[in-house]
Amino acid sequence: MDHLLADLSEPQREAVTHTDGPLLILAGPGSGKTRVVTRRAAYLASTVARPYEILAITFTNKAAGEMRERIGSLGLAEGMTVCTFHAFCAKLLRVYHERFDISRNFTIYDTDDRRKVIKDAIERCHLSSENWTPATVERHISLAKNELLDAAGFEGSVSDWRLREVARIYQEYERQMTEMAALDFDDLLMLVAKLLDRDAELCDELECRYRYVLIDEYQDTNLAQYRIARLISQRRKNLCATGDPDQSIYGWRGANIENILNFERDYPKARVVRLEQNYRSTKRILAVADNLIVGNQRRKEKALWTANEEGVPVHVAEFDQADDEAETIARSIVQHVENGDRYSEVAIFYRVNSLSRVLEETLFKAGIPYQVARGVEFYNRKEIKDVLAYLRVLVNPADEVALRRMINTPPRGIGATSIERLEELCRASGRRVFDALTNGSDLSSLGRSAGKVSEFAALLRQLGEAVKMPAPDALRFVLSHSGLRAMYAREGDDEDAPIHNLDELVNAATEFQNEFPDSTIVDWLEFTALVSDVDSVDKETDRVTLMTLHAAKGLEFPVVFIIGVEDGLIPFRREEHVSDMEEERRLLFVGMTRAKRELTLSLAHWRMRQGATMRTLRSPFLDEIPQDGVEWAEVEDEAPVSSRPARSGGGRLPPDIDQWSSGTLVRHPVYGIGQILTLFRGARRTHVDVQFQRGQRMQWVLEFAELERVDYDEVGDTG
Repeated sequence: MDHLLADLSEPQREAVTHTDGPLLILAGPGSGKTRVVTRRAAYLASTVARPYEILAITFTNKAAGEMRERIGSLGLAEGMTVCTFHAFCAKLLRVYHERFDISRNFTIYDTDDRRKVIKDAIERCHLSSENWTPATVERHISLAKNELLDAAGFEGSVSDWRLREVARIYQEYERQMTEMAALDFDDLLMLVAKLLDRDAELCDELECRYRYVLIDEYQDTNLAQYRIARLISQRRKNLCATGDPDQSIYGWRGANIENILNFERDYPKARVVRLEQNYRSTKRILAVADNLIVGNQRRKEKALWTANEEGVPVHVAEFDQADDEAETIARSIVQHVENGDRYSEVAIFYRVNSLSRVLEETLFKAGIPYQVARGVEFYNRKEIKDVLAYLRVLVNPADEVALRRMINTPPRGIGATSIERLEELCRASGRRVFDALTNGSDLSSLGRSAGKVSEFAALLRQLGEAVKMPAPDALRFVLSHSGLRAMYAREGDDEDAPIHNLDELVNAATEFQNEFPDSTIVDWLEFTALVSDVDSVDKETDRVTLMTLHAAKGLEFPVVFIIGVEDGLIPFRREEHVSDMEEERRLLFVGMTRAKRELTLSLAHWRMRQGATMRTLRSPFLDEIPQDGVEWAEVEDEAPVSSRPARSGGGRLPPDIDQWSSGTLVRHPVYGIGQILTLFRGARRTHVDVQFQRGQRMQWVLEFAELERVDYDEVGDTG
């Protein structure tokens, strides 16, 4: 065991060598978590279990691939299951499809396909998609599934009339998905969790198969994932949960931080190991980040420390406009490269994708190579979705969303009216469209388009041969015989031409086939459906990386810029409210702790948002970081010009600030009379939280809030 333990710290060694019983590994950022999890899997496979008895689950394909590679380098990966939660559940659904009463070749619908079905369900419920937007309905359905509520369960749990209409849409959506043998991402988790809840025999079978279960990023599990983990380890309780409450950043999509906070309540005999030494960041970066996160209440105490060098100060830069911010960052990157750094050692993080536009334009003009972490976007390109639609229909003939996409792509003279008539014909006879096309059905009632539809039916029969081929060969066959390659070849041959993306898709399928030689088209389609943004990050190519703070989790870079550290962005506000201030603080903490050597936080006093240049306010989180170890660089505002909105407030505290406190009554020119709930005077700005009589609750930087204090008597006189 020497090679597995020799280079580990004492806490790391304790976590790796624990065998039977529940284990909670509280792993601070940069504490060698991946090393510990992989070594632990290898240690178990070398001592108390065989590799195929170990299940290691993480949250991204990229993390799972890295884990498999590391365990493989130790000679112990063969037979071990290392995958994401969604991939694990998809595998169970295919193996035990009869117990779930679904087709083994079900299709996994992405967000775009899901919303198409929801839009259709809204129309079939005779509701307007303007009043009931697919995105809003999708959010309600997703949250319901995260709580393990199917359509019937959701209907029984709501009383609000709007939610009852959502329940009706949910029922129609569920009916259509069943009819098309399709599942969405949430179904993968919900169906497995619900079946395990009622199928003790399957739970026992899985626990015998997987004697040791390792769950990475446990703080990001939702109810379904939590139930699955508990149910497949309920007898032996050989569950190892690794994570950090301070890095829980997915509450908006159902993750429940209480799962990790309550682990010791769920498992009273659990061993808890704290990994507190940071091997990544300098002392100054770690100290500033730690000073921020201690402001949260819902956390587990950890004493983060590092033996790394002191390092340069954390830099906080204020700019007049977003263009200035981007140009200064570009100049700084050039300087880093001139000093010997690689472009790939630099990353720029932001809260929302829209902030990347100015950065991309500036980096392009400066000749700085960059990549944007949007792995999902590659598979959302039209040409990619077109060819994948063919493969989806070939493996799952019930997938009519994909069939509608391919039937007139490339153009075959089959218009929307002909497609609707074909679908009506099939509904009337109780047949699937695919069956009607491939079984020689009489299509004469389609009129002039009957010949075109018959030609398409002949193509479908010809393409059926691709199902038995490996994924790369199937792609080449479909691209050639469908006419897609010829169509997209005519659209040009420049660097961004669709034909190059199709070639890259074949490359991706080839790489997948090389890694999993026994895989099928179904396996590869499943893989493409479960891609995340971070999976596209290529650390081997020398390019600056641009990504959201959410996508940055699990990565590290020597030099990190975090832009837009402004109130409304970090923390992010919708309609003036922050849904979870602690989660927003955790998100900034995650971004800061990705930096190894240099960290810059920046903000612009004016930023274009929703088509208008708007005055911004400094993030309240900047008042929570210490002055020691931080270098502030302020840029004076230019005088407002006609193209900008006038600055709100005077940028000064009220002259009677000493009389302001919690409970003070104030007046605002728009919102009227309100009462201060909290008043926090930071080192650089004063933050105020006000509840108004009309019901609004607003948070502002007081220097720019246009508030004035009023006496109780004055309020009484005015009613």
